[in-house]
Amino acid sequence: MTTIYNFAAGPATMPDSVINQIKEDLPSYANSGMSVMEISHRSALFDGIIDDAKQDLRDLLGIPDNYQVLFFQGGCTLQFTAAPLNLANNYHRIALLDSGHWADRARDEAQRVGTKVDVLASTKADHYTKLPVLKSLTQNTYDYLHITTNNTIEGTAYSELPDTGATELVGDMSSNFLGQQYDMKKFGLVMAGAQKNLGIAGLTIVIVRNDLIGKVKNLPSMIDYDLFAKKNSMFNTPPVFAIYTAGLVLKWLKEQGGVSEMERRNRQKSGLLYDFLDNSQLFTAPVEKAARSLTNVPFITGQPELDTKLIAQAADVGLLNIKGHRSVGGMRASLYNAMPYAGVEKLVDFLNKFEKNNR
Repeated sequence: MTTIYNFAAGPATMPDSVINQIKEDLPSYANSGMSVMEISHRSALFDGIIDDAKQDLRDLLGIPDNYQVLFFQGGCTLQFTAAPLNLANNYHRIALLDSGHWADRARDEAQRVGTKVDVLASTKADHYTKLPVLKSLTQNTYDYLHITTNNTIEGTAYSELPDTGATELVGDMSSNFLGQQYDMKKFGLVMAGAQKNLGIAGLTIVIVRNDLIGKVKNLPSMIDYDLFAKKNSMFNTPPVFAIYTAGLVLKWLKEQGGVSEMERRNRQKSGLLYDFLDNSQLFTAPVEKAARSLTNVPFITGQPELDTKLIAQAADVGLLNIKGHRSVGGMRASLYNAMPYAGVEKLVDFLNKFEKNNR
């Protein structure tokens, strides 16, 4: 049987051991006689699941005690609304670095709820093949600055965070969450969808500093950070199965050596692919080298018909979901934590043969 490697941008590949543990727990979780899909969110069984997941996240990311770890539904798209409603309560204005599609979505959603958004830098004119640079932010006239740490579609990522001075930094970290190290103390808030490096779709993590919440009254309950903190993320029924799955992935990450080890592996995997692309006569990696993502690698031939042929042939040999996002075309390989090095080796070997046959 052909070994399958799933290069999808999300929902993405998961560790085999986690999937096997899910299979074991499905009929009866912890010998309870109930499936993990049936247990109550008000039970001691789930208390253990959610509390362990929160603590493992704190351990892996070095989250200080004065930050809340919250579990939401609705994806980061909902957080693009929730963050300004909770945090933009002083100046009612935020700053944003426009690095691609998801930064643009964050701007749009903030504006929909009446928050003023100033785009301080953008690389749209460069087709988002580089990162916008924050030249200065000396005056504290914004409630926060929003960045996308890793741009899933365009294939760029911040290796160094912008210096925002006294202005709070808010990061959408969805596609390199737990795959690249950042100092959490530099953020006022981090948001991340789970479906890249943390499990299945349906769960969103929010990490927020205590002093930033509880300042706005009468927020809609489902996006009120202070309310969710007080209710241990259980104001309503949380995504039980998604939190359980995230908990398994977090324990797997600890067993693998933590985020530092994941970043080392991701640099190794992406380095193998980038080295091939940089020396290819057929393929091009369009992103500026200093801005390249460790987890999402777009590449092109410059010939749409040839790209289509490549994607079909790749699928035939078990290399799935390498079609690029519709907004940029070409191909994209997403190399999240659970993607093994062997998968990238097979991809590079395939691309090398394809180039020889289609030069």
